[in-house]
Amino acid sequence: MLTVWGRRSSFNVQKVLWLIGELGIPYKHVPAGGTFGVRDTPEFLAMNPHGRVPMIDDGGTVVWESDSILRYLAARYGRPDFWDEDPERRSNADRWMDWSQTSLQPAFLTGVFWGCYRTPPELRDRTSIEKSIGLCSQYFQLLDQVLSDRPFLAGDSLTLADIPAGTNLYRYFELEIKKPHVPNVEAWYERIKHRAAYREHVMIPFDDLRGRLDY
Repeated sequence: MLTVWGRRSSFNVQKVLWLIGELGIPYKHVPAGGTFGVRDTPEFLAMNPHGRVPMIDDGGTVVWESDSILRYLAARYGRPDFWDEDPERRSNADRWMDWSQTSLQPAFLTGVFWGCYRTPPELRDRTSIEKSIGLCSQYFQLLDQVLSDRPFLAGDSLTLADIPAGTNLYRYFELEIKKPHVPNVEAWYERIKHRAAYREHVMIPFDDLRGRLDY
């Protein structure tokens, strides 16, 4: 059976669990990271030398790094909906995954969510937070343009393109921050919210993370 290590409130773990839910893969969950520990044990480090979550063991195949896990699961279990055999079409999802990892996620998750939610009020860098909020606005306006002629990032159906970027949406729209008018992104979010796997694995209350850098 597929085993997944990580805490369910972790953004990167949620990406993986969302895809697992979409693919209907039976799995065992091992809480790890934060107050659960586990990551610094010899057994964990023997499988994953950088000691971070998520990590999976699929019948002896160990994979770590969230987007690598997504690609592995899609290639193994997700044909044809999540793993197109045509390299040109598959690259469309790859591009959006990499863009989310290098642009949207640092601006929102690190700059905004960590900056103004997980950081205690007395330690917040307001200038840096406002800059990150501005970057998020630009990125979501870009997504709004892309989504003006399609229901999902890569076309007519949910693909790997939507998973990393879409995982940001629940926390982004729940936070009380300045947001641009992005009706196409909001419509995309509504479509994603109707997916059972998204509701189960991503739409998890995060009040316990407020002002906690060590969770």
